[in-house]
Amino acid sequence: MSATGTPRSPSAEEAGRRVEEILDRLTAAADPATAAAAEELVRVLMDFYAAGLARIVTLLQAPAASRARGGPLSGLLGDELVASLLVLHDVHPENTSARIARALESVQGHGVECELLAFDEATGTLRLRTTGPSGGGSGCGCSSTGSPARQAVEDALACFAPEVSRVELEEAPSPHEPALLQIGTRPPTGPAGRSAPATAP
Repeated sequence: MSATGTPRSPSAEEAGRRVEEILDRLTAAADPATAAAAEELVRVLMDFYAAGLARIVTLLQAPAASRARGGPLSGLLGDELVASLLVLHDVHPENTSARIARALESVQGHGVECELLAFDEATGTLRLRTTGPSGGGSGCGCSSTGSPARQAVEDALACFAPEVSRVELEEAPSPHEPALLQIGTRPPTGPAGRSAPATAP
């Protein structure tokens, strides 16, 4: 630990050497299948982080990055891959509510429109309501679990807010539902709509 109390960040060389040592131990002590699986795991992780770093560089170099509202950081936080990396390592600067909002915003371009009703942190349950038309994949309130719209919402939440473990969807009322006709009782009427006179007992 340094004089300021901040732990020293490991260098790429140190990390690479440590990975090689672990793989060598697995190769020597474990069966070939386990060693091969460990090497594949390292490759998958390296590819994942390489893709994330490449995306960060691309987004920062984009001309729109300097003009974006909130600066270049806003563009990074709005990207699914970069956001998932930040969330994975618990360094994303936004809270859960803000990241859920980003997830819902990211799927609007696919015709998916939902309104946030509530999020239960204890159970990880997110309640949403359709604000766009449902059916045909144009709204997130489709009852089918495997619908493209619902899948798009769940995929976005997995990137931006993995704290959400369950999504409950409510259908918005249809604007074309017929109005209810109120029918009540009234006194009988005589000719020309006038009230009929009471008859003598």
